[in-house]
Amino acid sequence: MEFDPQTPQYNTSDKSSFASVSANDRWPVIITGAIDDLHRTVVGVDDNEKANEGKGIIANMAKLKYELQHDRQLTPLDDDGHPDIASYNQELEQRGNPHWHDVPWLYAECYLYRRIESLFALSKHWKGYDVFARQKMDTFKSSRPAVIELAARYRELAQEAGSGKGAEGKSPEQVEQAEKILFSEMCEICLWGNATDLSLLTSLTYEDIQKLQGSQARKDSQKNIIVNDLDAAFEAMQKARREKKDGERRVDIVLDNSGFELFVDLILGGYLLSAGLATTVVLHPKRFPWFVSDVTPKDFSDLLNSMVDPQAFYTAADDSGKTFPPLSEKEVSDVKFLFEQWSQFHQDGKLILRPHAFWTTQGGFWRMPHVAPDLFEDLKESELVLFKGDLNYRKLVNDAEWDPTTPFTEAIGPLGPKSGIRVLAFRTCKADTVVGLPAGKDEELRQLPGGGDSKTRKWAWSGKWAVVSLSDGKA
Repeated sequence: MEFDPQTPQYNTSDKSSFASVSANDRWPVIITGAIDDLHRTVVGVDDNEKANEGKGIIANMAKLKYELQHDRQLTPLDDDGHPDIASYNQELEQRGNPHWHDVPWLYAECYLYRRIESLFALSKHWKGYDVFARQKMDTFKSSRPAVIELAARYRELAQEAGSGKGAEGKSPEQVEQAEKILFSEMCEICLWGNATDLSLLTSLTYEDIQKLQGSQARKDSQKNIIVNDLDAAFEAMQKARREKKDGERRVDIVLDNSGFELFVDLILGGYLLSAGLATTVVLHPKRFPWFVSDVTPKDFSDLLNSMVDPQAFYTAADDSGKTFPPLSEKEVSDVKFLFEQWSQFHQDGKLILRPHAFWTTQGGFWRMPHVAPDLFEDLKESELVLFKGDLNYRKLVNDAEWDPTTPFTEAIGPLGPKSGIRVLAFRTCKADTVVGLPAGKDEELRQLPGGGDSKTRKWAWSGKWAVVSLSDGKA
């Protein structure tokens, strides 16, 4: 807490904020879903000892839900052998052992997932169990139309980039302009992939998910990017390529959601490698299941495994027995192309997975230079560090009640100017905190239907609006 900015954080007691909506409405639904998932698994377990232990974990999750809904105090986490427990508990004490409905939102939400993880970490038979895994893969399967569309488009672009055919008969200026447009398109695909954040979209149907994806949806959403620093990001990448033509040019992606969003992150990473805009892409997953759908190392392997035989994956009957039409030969071939290329990149050390315990700590990224100096120094080696999604954005700005016109470079503190880190944040807005807006923009958006009022910033809760914010800490 000593390294955090003075600007206060959003609190679950603020009835006008999404923090209160989360604590009262979202979190009980998420815990119930976790209980249901584990119950489904326990029912099929033959080992009595394991089944009974699973039932005990279910009872402890039900206890957590009761404490949350009845506004009990947050209790110290049980020591599961990981060093972050001491930090969580120390901060809990420093915050005065708060109650669920009067606690900083960011701390409470991180505590919630860390407490669920500790139940499994302390078990004998359930270590590493992910109560959200089933949900993650079901959602990726629901994304079939967008996956097929992007696989075909990506294959064309990757093969063109690899052969150099896209540059034939064009001037260097024309080639650069085409690359700039393509870079923007790939980044926008990556940005709007966040539309399938499972912790927020708790009741979408298969058809609803399809509407959030696909090329027309991206074109319709382009006008909703209210801060857009993509051109500046591309210029920085181009400059690095010119100056370090034969050297290492690394891009880091601090991942957000698994499933379809991880798929589009890999689309972007694969494109950067194919086009020569990066020589290495480092992916940063979470150490354990986090905020429902955040990527763990296992989610990465699960995604690739589903692409080994896309026909089997996409035509398998769901839990209700519903079957799905087969993929065409071309569709299978396009998805397999992605699997083979990404697997090769991973095998060659060009696509690297690098988990770090810092990503599941309870604080904002203002603490990184002091709490995780090794990670801070490592990120300086990157040409561009892309932070994906709403939670990473909230952590960058400490989930604080900044004036919305506060410059992004100021709100990210020690990761800002002169940090040595070039930060790019992709975020569809699903929380109150927002910075870098032109004067009057927040007021304008509040006046839209459903946008809120003088007290509430409801426009920033839905994921309809996005920001792409750059801070060039290498300048």
